[in-house]
Amino acid sequence: MRNFTAFILTFLIAAQVCGGGAAVRSKRGWIYTSLPVVFYLEEEHSGPFPFELGRFNVERDSLSECTVSGPGVNQDPVGVFHVDTKSGIIEVNQKVDYEKNKNFMLSVDCRGSEEVQRNFVVEIQVRDINDNPPVFDQTSYEASVQESIPQGTELMSLEAMDPDEKSPGNGVFTFRIISVSPETSNLQFFIKQQQQTGLLSFRGCLDFEEAQKYTVLVEAKDHGKDVQLSSTATVTVNILDNNDHMPRLYLTTGSGRVRKGDVGGIVYRVKVTDEDQPGSAGWRAKYTVHGEEENTFQIQTDPETNDGIVSVKEPLDFEEGSELTLWVSVENEDPFFSCVVKKQRDSLLWDVDYFRASPGFVVARYPLSVTVDNVNDPSLLTPVITHLSIMENTGTGYSLWTFTASDQDQNFPQNIRFIKGEDAEDWVAVDSETGEVSTIKVLDRESPFVINNSYTITVFAVKEGETPVTGTGTLVLHLVGEYNNVLVLSVKTLSMCLSDEDTSTDISAMDLDLPLYSGPFTFELLGDVQDWSIEPTHGTTVSLVKDSSVKSGQYELRVKVSDFLGRSSVQTLTVSVSDCALIRGGAGPTVGLSGTALAFIFIPFLLGMLLVICSCTCLCRNKKRLDARLSSSEGSLINYNEEAPGSDISFLI
Repeated sequence: MRNFTAFILTFLIAAQVCGGGAAVRSKRGWIYTSLPVVFYLEEEHSGPFPFELGRFNVERDSLSECTVSGPGVNQDPVGVFHVDTKSGIIEVNQKVDYEKNKNFMLSVDCRGSEEVQRNFVVEIQVRDINDNPPVFDQTSYEASVQESIPQGTELMSLEAMDPDEKSPGNGVFTFRIISVSPETSNLQFFIKQQQQTGLLSFRGCLDFEEAQKYTVLVEAKDHGKDVQLSSTATVTVNILDNNDHMPRLYLTTGSGRVRKGDVGGIVYRVKVTDEDQPGSAGWRAKYTVHGEEENTFQIQTDPETNDGIVSVKEPLDFEEGSELTLWVSVENEDPFFSCVVKKQRDSLLWDVDYFRASPGFVVARYPLSVTVDNVNDPSLLTPVITHLSIMENTGTGYSLWTFTASDQDQNFPQNIRFIKGEDAEDWVAVDSETGEVSTIKVLDRESPFVINNSYTITVFAVKEGETPVTGTGTLVLHLVGEYNNVLVLSVKTLSMCLSDEDTSTDISAMDLDLPLYSGPFTFELLGDVQDWSIEPTHGTTVSLVKDSSVKSGQYELRVKVSDFLGRSSVQTLTVSVSDCALIRGGAGPTVGLSGTALAFIFIPFLLGMLLVICSCTCLCRNKKRLDARLSSSEGSLINYNEEAPGSDISFLI
């Protein structure tokens, strides 16, 4: 099209120059046209310079001055061209690079008289030659890939650029693999091209054991008509080992025996062989115990040897079975995979058998036999620890406690004898056959071996056998100092009103002994007391609760009061239940009691006080008689450890 335009423009100029006489010569000049005059220049022309590119026709009769401007003349790049405005000759002064300037647009302006002014455009188009090879964005590439990835997976992408013009093929290129090192029979690399990007992939199977690294030389070559240019890049593909070899159990070492009751003992060492890279996730073994014994045994991996160490997690009982069978399986941390080439094809991918196991995939289970050896278990003393409160100064011959022993063994002798262990003050003796512990000395709370009022005695139950075994029981004596005050209720007579609902009133106890022998107290109702209760049962003051079903009348309740160490006394509590509405006085809110009611309340109280005074008087007289008899004796009895008069008060333990 540009050649045709130039031809028409030249034709019109020639027609103007050679026109008939009818034309007015004074009006002739440059032919005005909106189409440019086109010239072609090959890039990198070798010269010699300057050389004539071409010329355009000029009529100078009516035009006195012409100027040429534009890139290549008076604009960057300045001086590439020289235009003779008189002759219309265009000269080229230097080489032109197509990649920098694909064309030059020159403006030609000619002026004469006011009636004659002409201008037009001269276009110089630069023709590309294939002077640039395609160039990779990197001279070398490197990637690390798992050997378990399937064929067709993209390994990496390569980028290349060619600045030449694409239309004649100079700027169009193709990737191809020139060489692969090492060459393997089950693998072939290829490149899928997407415009200026090459995607490196493979067909077949990767195998770490066959090659750990591949070096691939890739070429990018253009499609130039006269000459083709190219460049290369090196691609390094590192293969990472995966689990393509299953671990195989080939040996077990160990006794396969475990003693009854033992925990943590090693029963077996399971050895495996694995062709994967040592130390990798495809080589490290994972063991599992299956079946009924999986909660009793455990198997752990030795990180150095990859052995499986079978040990006891829970104690075994010989009586439940002496021969056991464990089922053990082994896998790797990395799931197993396999890839086998069946047939190579000319198509993009080959025929392969590819398999990748899911986590927990088990190929086989291996049986291990375990023998449980019986042992002579120690006898079990019941209870193992016994706490006993006992009064200080308790004399000799007092039976403190009797230990009992039990034995689950069926295959060992049941002959058990009891032996005294710890007894720092030698206060007790132990019956070897019955296990009874009794005093042989007076218990003294001032002994240096009494710590915080506690003294410890141990007793061994020894069971005969090839290897005698021993069970141990402990008796802790809490020595209690003698005390002189009995527990009593603060008030022993109460009055309560009939009610359709449960009602309560407070009751209290008191003990004049030291805090160790006093409160807080424990209260308990004795006898048939379905309609009565105490809430709470512990404290210095508690609530006596009356059920709504209790009728009017006088009730005598037996209340057991115990102190901190369990010493107790039984008190009688008299409760009068009446209809308070019958004894309400007046219409106002004040409630009064009649004389009969007051007598009913206070007479029992006075009788109780009289009874206490009589009891104390009798006790004092009896004590004086006893002192007189003791003083007249010849010393066969010794009166000792009497803290104060009146200490011989009865109490319950």
